[in-house]
Amino acid sequence: MAEDMPSRAPQRDRLLTPGEVATLFRVDPKTVTRWASAGRIGSIRTPGGHRRFRESEVRALLRGEAAEVAVPAQQNLSNTVDLNARRLAR
Repeated sequence: MAEDMPSRAPQRDRLLTPGEVATLFRVDPKTVTRWASAGRIGSIRTPGGHRRFRESEVRALLRGEAAEVAVPAQQNLSNTVDLNARRLAR
């Protein structure tokens, strides 16, 4: 019976606006745009020229999984967010 069911296409990664990313990192949206311009966070452009950020990449940065924003394990989430934001701002 399971073989009769159509296979699902893989889900696409949700795209976040600079404002949504800024809220997660507790910074101004312009800061997120500067990070993207400096190559500190990956972004894509919409056909209209607006920046969008892959949610999975942003969440990985928040968790400290990227090498340049690695965070020691003993820090709590609010410290992690603040520390990651400061490291990206460099």
